[in-house]
This record gives sequence, structure tokens and C-alpha cells, in this order.
Amino acid sequence: MSNPVIAVYPGTFDPITLGHQDLIRRAAGLFGTVIVAVATAHHKKTLFSLEERLESVREVVRPYANVQVEGFTGLVRDFAVAHGARAMLRGVRSVTDFDYEHQLAGMNRALAPDVETVFLTPDARYQHISSTLVREIATLRGDVAQFVAPEVHARLLQKLQTPKT
Repeated sequence: MSNPVIAVYPGTFDPITLGHQDLIRRAAGLFGTVIVAVATAHHKKTLFSLEERLESVREVVRPYANVQVEGFTGLVRDFAVAHGARAMLRGVRSVTDFDYEHQLAGMNRALAPDVETVFLTPDARYQHISSTLVREIATLRGDVAQFVAPEVHARLLQKLQTPKT
């Protein structure tokens, strides 16, 4: 009997990068359902609104029939439990990421013992990419086309060409 595992991949995805997409593609092959959980990001200022981030993520995950995209607020543990998730996917690019993610995994295990944290490392081509750096470079008018999907790049260009009020 098959037991299709639901995995949640949480993040702000501001913007979603090729590294994120690499993890989503690989997770789609490992789990029955992958829910990309886009956080409202109450703790940091985002370039894109929640709705814009949801649209971007939905656009780039369209090829994967078993990937869903939903926004959330509050504890990711509550979101994972409410959706019947058995796994939480976390990306780890470096030892620094691992230290932080290991601590989060321990807290999540204490809060939701039935949800396992699964670490994936991105393909070597994407290990240096972070949303923070992509935003910073794009804001300074640098070319970030090699770090994000073409549709995400177009959204970045459009967002940054709009005069701020």
C-alpha cells in the first residue's frame, strides 16, 4: 500500500531563485505532494507583496503536478500539521546555513514530533544564490538574470522600474 508523503517547503521566496526551483523539482520526485508555503514574512521587509510572491512561485512550479503553493502566517509547524505534512523540506547551502537550520529542526521536532525535517543541498550551480543577494544586486541595477527564472527576472525588472512613492 502506498503512503504518499506530504512535504512542506516554507520560505519567503522574495524572489524565488533557481536554487529554490532546484530543490522543488527534486522534492517533487521524492514526495507525493510538495506544498511550497510562502510566508507573509512578518519579521522582514519584502520587495514583493505576498500575492506577488505567490504568483511568481505558482508560475515557476506549474510543470510539477504534485506541487501546490499556499501562503501562510504564524508558525510553519501549525501550517504543516494542518496540511497533514510528514516532512518539512529545508535547503542548506553552507555550514552557516546548516547551523541555523539544525537549530530550527530541533525546535520544530519539539513542537511537531510527527514532522521530520529533510535537508537538501542545491546543485553546485546554485549554492551561492540567495534571495537576499539577488534583491540587493537587482536593487543596485545589477544583472540577476542568471539567478532566477526568466518570468521572475521580468517581475524584478518591472518592480524596480516602478518609481517609489
